[in-house]
Amino acid sequence: MSNPQNSNKNQTRTATLEDVARASGLSSMTVSRALNNPKVVRPSTVARVMDAVNTTGYSGNMLAGGLASKRSKLIAVVVPQINNNMFADSVEAMSDELARRGYHMLLCIVGYTLESEAEIVATLLSRRPDGIVLTGIHHKPELKRLLLNANIPVMEIWDLTPTPLDMLIGFSHEKIGNAIGHYFLEKGFRRFALICASDPRAQVRKNGVIDILRTCPDNLISEVIVPAPANMAMGRQSLRQLLASGQHFEAVICTSDTLAQGVIMEAEAQGLQVPGDLSVMGFADLNFAAYNRPAITTVSVDKVKIGQQAATMLADKIEGREISQQVVDIGFSLVVRESA
Repeated sequence: MSNPQNSNKNQTRTATLEDVARASGLSSMTVSRALNNPKVVRPSTVARVMDAVNTTGYSGNMLAGGLASKRSKLIAVVVPQINNNMFADSVEAMSDELARRGYHMLLCIVGYTLESEAEIVATLLSRRPDGIVLTGIHHKPELKRLLLNANIPVMEIWDLTPTPLDMLIGFSHEKIGNAIGHYFLEKGFRRFALICASDPRAQVRKNGVIDILRTCPDNLISEVIVPAPANMAMGRQSLRQLLASGQHFEAVICTSDTLAQGVIMEAEAQGLQVPGDLSVMGFADLNFAAYNRPAITTVSVDKVKIGQQAATMLADKIEGREISQQVVDIGFSLVVRESA
């Protein structure tokens, strides 16, 4: 017959680091390193440890129990880059709104690789943030598992899907591409070049353009893919590459205003008139686009609204307030200027 006292003791025993090690099939040293210094551990290993933490109920670490029981007033914000106002405007608006609500923002720049994002987020979670903001909807599976186990509010921005990790505010990159394609078809153009950065969101916009342009089978479509983040030099180099093919283009569609600015500069250097000889389209309505000569035709999204509303929704959820919409589509607008 079992001893009731022993049974009660087993029921109330607090899970230990060794329990997590046994459940994960890893050494205690590896588990400790994953919990206390996740940056030096593979994201897949951190996720494995967090699964074991969730299974055992271990609460002696910063990633699990600490997050559930205490407020750090810290929000981790992860963006690819801030070297122009593509993301900087959203980040600044987010910081201002979070400060107003009594939160501090920890900003991390991760570039455009999913591996870098996963590694940095694992490190950020060791700082016990009350919530986290991610850019885009494409993440490594290990990172998704890690965030689910961390059990904190997650806000994704600058993209759109009906199935976010938690909450999302953004816009449809595919619909933006479609709108650009329709715009140029309605102008009667038939010979196109697309200069596209390699990141997933830019690729979705590019594919959205091509889907529409290909509805006219006689359209000529050429592509140049450049590494992310794109810059003016890449725009200039890409146009040189396209012109060297000997083909004539009526429009160059770029996945950023920065690329478009480079294309316009190179067109001028080659003796081409924009828009007389070549129409040029950008994306994001960066702060120089309206003041360039010629002013750049582009697609505008409300970058400030994204930041403000992301901060508001995240703070509301942290504080237990009701969130009326988990997914918010802020839309976009085509801004027609001189270049196209």
